[in-house]
Amino acid sequence: MDKFTVFEGLAAPMDRANVDTDMIIPKQFLKSIKRSGFGPNLFDELRYLDEGKPDQPVDGRPLNEEFFLNQARYSGASVLLARSNFGCGSSREHAPWALLDYGFRCVIAPSFADIFFNNCFKNGILPIVLPEDQVEALFEACYANEGMTIKIDLSGQQVVTSEGGSYGFDVDPFRKHCLLNGLDDIGLTLEDADAIRTYEKKRQVQAPWLFSQA
Repeated sequence: MDKFTVFEGLAAPMDRANVDTDMIIPKQFLKSIKRSGFGPNLFDELRYLDEGKPDQPVDGRPLNEEFFLNQARYSGASVLLARSNFGCGSSREHAPWALLDYGFRCVIAPSFADIFFNNCFKNGILPIVLPEDQVEALFEACYANEGMTIKIDLSGQQVVTSEGGSYGFDVDPFRKHCLLNGLDDIGLTLEDADAIRTYEKKRQVQAPWLFSQA
């Protein structure tokens, strides 16, 4: 998992509340567990005018020109502004996979669904909770200033916009440690690799029959 220390990217507005995981990545695309390839179908039902089908190329599909991802000013965005209860619905981990595959490394919202919130940290995405008035200020600045970028300093726990706005945020110390060091669940386990190998060698002596080959 890539480390998240200081990150700066173009901001884009997902301006609706209660965006569920089926809206983030519709159920028909949940055919893989590779964590990649979901970006083209992120927000599929809103992004395209036709119904997306599994394994269907997105090239040539009619675009919803009013949707923000299809607007030139938000091309290449990597910081998503969202409204309350973002990521509600099912527990599918494909939702943060799709966001990450598209290029989003941070989502800022007044609140998140718990499972989605946890899944973001496990996949290298930083979900930041800010008060509604501060999120509203970020939306207004994003709409008013084309090309607005947001810089996130995870160590200092600060969100700073290219227009001069600055906001502090809270983050769980353990999750902060994992993101700063690029540690997912496997990475955390491998930090104890020496202790695991020592235990396995000890068990081979204590209970050799468990390790005998037929």
